[in-house]
Parts: sequence; structure tokens; C-alpha cells
Amino acid sequence: MIDSFQSLGKYSPTVSLWSHHDFRALWAGDTISQFGSTIGRTVVPLLAAGTLAATPWEMGVLSASSMAAFLLIGLPAGVWVDRLRRRPVMLTADFARAALLLSIPLAWWADVLTLAQLVLVALLVGVCTVFFDVAYQSYLPSLVGRDQLVEGNSKLEASRAVAEVSGPAAAGGLAQLVGAANGVLVNGLGYLSSAYFLLRIRTAEPVPEPSGERKLSREIAEGLRFVFHNRSLSAIVGCTGTANFFGGITSAVLVLFLVRDLGLSDGAVGLLFSAAGVGGVLGAVTANWWNTRLGQTRVIWLSLLVTQPIGLLIPLAAADWRIVFIALGDVALAYGAVVYNIAQVSYRQAICPDRLLGRMNASVRFVVWGAMPLGGIAGGLLGEWLGVRPALWVAMVGGSVAAAWVVFSPLRTEREPVAAEH
Repeated sequence: MIDSFQSLGKYSPTVSLWSHHDFRALWAGDTISQFGSTIGRTVVPLLAAGTLAATPWEMGVLSASSMAAFLLIGLPAGVWVDRLRRRPVMLTADFARAALLLSIPLAWWADVLTLAQLVLVALLVGVCTVFFDVAYQSYLPSLVGRDQLVEGNSKLEASRAVAEVSGPAAAGGLAQLVGAANGVLVNGLGYLSSAYFLLRIRTAEPVPEPSGERKLSREIAEGLRFVFHNRSLSAIVGCTGTANFFGGITSAVLVLFLVRDLGLSDGAVGLLFSAAGVGGVLGAVTANWWNTRLGQTRVIWLSLLVTQPIGLLIPLAAADWRIVFIALGDVALAYGAVVYNIAQVSYRQAICPDRLLGRMNASVRFVVWGAMPLGGIAGGLLGEWLGVRPALWVAMVGGSVAAAWVVFSPLRTEREPVAAEH
């Protein structure tokens, strides 16, 4: 399948992806979509915490609902993505997410918006995101070639990081000016623009070659075996899943910490969240430099080992000069996460046969994204039981030890990824 796709549109690794028309279309759509998504991730919790007066437990449920789909359908989604052309899957997901999100401002205007609707929309958008993300990570190697994966992932992560800088600040401003519900409009329109640019990709995507095995359970098992019989991949899954679990705890309580404990306005919350985007931009810009000098696999474990402990500053913040601790912690965590993600996603894509890309990505996402709703539920319970600040301490301490998975793995002695047999 890779060879047939190469003849249709893969560029030489000596040519920059700046000159790759189809990658530019994918990149443009992703950039606008990411901007809308970062606004949505800020205004929806603000809408729940402020206008709908959600409790810590309800905030945990809302946080968990957005990621629950990875646990519910993550594994079969990988099989279906491997059976289908990937761009149509991404287009369907974009149109569905736009329609779902636009229902929120419509309900608000009709004065019928409830927390139950927010939870349901978050859950269904999460289902669409499962299919989009699995198809998206499986589509890139065929579109640009495996020799350009680090460059491609770096550019895509740079866009996401820029969105993380500007999106939350814009979201906070929108929430103050026109209301959080109206801010969700931007999120929905972002997905429509993503679909528009996907439609502009010229390369004809070939129909996937049918596998000899068509039983869903056996195809799922094949993907799981590929991931968990590889010690390096399983270490990446353990590391990312642990970090995401404790990140889910953070997502459940951080807005409450900022709004209720520290008394910050919606605009100030948006500006603080933008600090993470600054770290993400720096990470995306420097990721290639680190990969070139240290080796791709070495970057995977070093990036988190150095940056995750700095997140321990966040629970020390207070409504005075110590508010800077949140910005410093966010910058460090985002920097390390982006450098880590570029390295580990490129590593996974490089070593996996094309016919297994969907199932490999789905198997990884099933665990690492499935950990987030569990973390969200845990965060809600901890926030109710211990209080919001102690729950943040649990999250930051737990995140600091996540790197142990990859530090004590074969990745510590590898330098470059080696492709598995097809």
C-alpha cells in the first residue's frame, strides 16, 4: 500500500514540506481546527463552572465525558480505519463535530442549555475525535513519507502550540465579551474550516488492501499484540497513559482552582492557559534541533524527565505574585509534552507497517486517552474529598513520575527507530 501511494504523491525527503501542496492543505485545516478546539476546551469548562454553577464532581464528569469515547470505541475504531480510506473518515468526523458543537449556542439562545447537554455533546464529539485522530495519525505517513515524519509532526505541533497560546486568551476574552456559550461557535466553525482544507487535498488515496482476517476481535488483537509485544512501544504507552491520567485530574480541578480559590476572571484564566501555549510553541520550534543532536529515541525519555517536575510549582500558586508559578509550570509542562509527543508519535509511525497503522494508533490511544476520563473522574472525587488544591498536588506529583516508564526501557539505549517487518 505504501509503494502505490508513493507513486501518487509522496515527495522526496530532500524537498521541504513547505512545497508539498497536500501537506499544506492538511496543515492549514489542522491549524484552524486546533485554534477552534483550544477555544472550546476553555469556554466549555468556563460555561459549566460559571453560568451553570457545576460542582467539582460535575466538572469531573464533564472532563471525563470528552475522553470517554477512547475507552468505549477506541479499539474497534482502529480496525475500521484500517479498512477504510482515511480522508473520508476525517471529513465525516469534522462535519459531525461542527454540528454537535453548534447545538450549544443554539440551546443557549433558546434558554434550554443544561449541563446534561454539555456532557452529551462532549461525549459525542469525543466519539468523532477518536475516528479523526486515529485516521489522521495513520494518514500522515502515506501523505508525506516516513522520512519526513519528524518535520511533518513538528509543523503540525507548532500549529497546535500557537493555537494554545492564542486560543485560551481569545476564549477568555470571548467569554467576558459575548458569553461562553457564544464562544463555542468558533470551535464549531473551526471544524468546518478543517473539512474545507481536507477537501483541497489532490492526491487520490488508494483503497486499503483487504486483510485476510476480517473478524473484528482478531484484528483488534493483532494491533494490541504489535504494541504490547514491543517493549519500547509498551513503555511509551505506560508513560503517556500515566501522564494523561494525572493530566485528567488537573483538567477536572484547575479551572475551579483559578476561578474559585484564586478569584480570577475569565479573561485572566484564558491568559494563564495561554502560557502553556508559549511552552508548546518553543517545544515545536526546537524539537527538530533536539532530535538531530540527541537522537529521536533519547529525546522521548529526556524531555519528560527534565520538565515534568517543574509542574510542582502550580499547586504553590496564590492570588498574589505567586500566580507566576502557574505560568512557569504550564510553560515547562507544555514544552516537555510537545517535544515528547513529536518524538514518540514519529517513532510509532516510523516502526509500524502501514497496514497496522490504524490499529496501532487506536491501541495506543485506547490506553493513553482512555486514562484521561478516569483521571477526570478521580479529579472530581479528589476535589470533593480533599479539596481542589490537594487534588492538584496529587496530579502534579503523579505526572512527575510518569517518565520512569521510558527512562527504564530499551529506549534509553536506542538512538533511532527501526521499522518492523511488514
